[in-house]
Amino acid sequence: MIGEPDGNSYPLMTAINQARSRTKLYGWLDPTLNFSNSTHSNAPEANDVYPNRLELNQFVLYAERLPDSVQQDHVDWGYHLTALYGTDYRYTTGKGYFSGQLLDDHRQYGFDPTLEYLDLYIPQVAQGMNIRIGRFISVPGIEAQLAPNNYIFSHSLLYAIDPFTDTGLMATVKLNNQWLVQLGLTAGHDVAPWASDAKPSGSACLSFTTASVNDNIYACANGINGGKYAYNNLQQYDATWYHKFSKTVHMATESWYMYERDVPAVAGSIAPETGANPAFCLPGEQQCIAPEYAVVNFLQKELSAHDFLSLRSDFLDDKKGQRTGYATRYSENTIMWCHWIGSTVQLRPELRFERAWDRKAYDNGRQQNQFTAATDVIFHF
Repeated sequence: MIGEPDGNSYPLMTAINQARSRTKLYGWLDPTLNFSNSTHSNAPEANDVYPNRLELNQFVLYAERLPDSVQQDHVDWGYHLTALYGTDYRYTTGKGYFSGQLLDDHRQYGFDPTLEYLDLYIPQVAQGMNIRIGRFISVPGIEAQLAPNNYIFSHSLLYAIDPFTDTGLMATVKLNNQWLVQLGLTAGHDVAPWASDAKPSGSACLSFTTASVNDNIYACANGINGGKYAYNNLQQYDATWYHKFSKTVHMATESWYMYERDVPAVAGSIAPETGANPAFCLPGEQQCIAPEYAVVNFLQKELSAHDFLSLRSDFLDDKKGQRTGYATRYSENTIMWCHWIGSTVQLRPELRFERAWDRKAYDNGRQQNQFTAATDVIFHF
């Protein structure tokens, strides 16, 4: 966000120094509980992949200094460091960042240094340019892996299988109050620059906000390279649309197309890479292109200063089963109530129903439909 002041205040910093410093330490604890008609796995549902249990999804600590982008007088800088522990490390893991916990040892709980980057704000470029260098959340999309950044506790099927973090450089330029452009060069999706699967990859995004500020359209070509099969080497083309109906009702819609080329066939002689699924290619094919299509819509209604409802509808077509392990179409619908207790505790109970339309794909291939009742409680500090 360029031109937005940092007005956030956190209990930990208030206790340390009355929140007087620009560097801030803060975070949250996010225990979760879910009940499911599946007994072995809720996948591809995320983030409560383990059914019928209480667990700690996230314990997160941030260290952050935001650059001052409100002024246009001088160059400023910032940084961000994240330490994440819990079951959700499996969704942020990048190859080369302590990835053996998941790819080799398959641990339920793990640690991930999810975000580490520097920001350099240069006000003399257009109406402000921010250059981000390091590991950051993959730019497009409505959802993010950090729990408070989402409308709903569980994630859409769309988000559960798209890229999570990128490492490289991203320049964000505010042209004016309506147009913003981003250009980036990264090592590819979910890989460290020193990992064997790293590939120079380009990203380009364009954001347009209407003069009424009721609509925003954000389109991205993300992590684009030759598209050859590697660890999460997804070629992603993404678009989101936000629309505000009134002061208390708004919606957010996202769609994307992703693919990889030369993906090994499930029944072929080419062994897939550790942590990267093969594809259900045509009979006789040793490799094939594996595409996926998805769309999701969130509708939000604010009930009070402490409450809102969210309804999510989601569709995913995993054409060759390379992302979920099953070649099928999926649909998902979730309703959630978010309630704030004071200003530090966030409760998010939800009901979710999803279906795999072409074959049994839930509970490790045992069920075609899945119903979950779940909640998380976020304790902010």
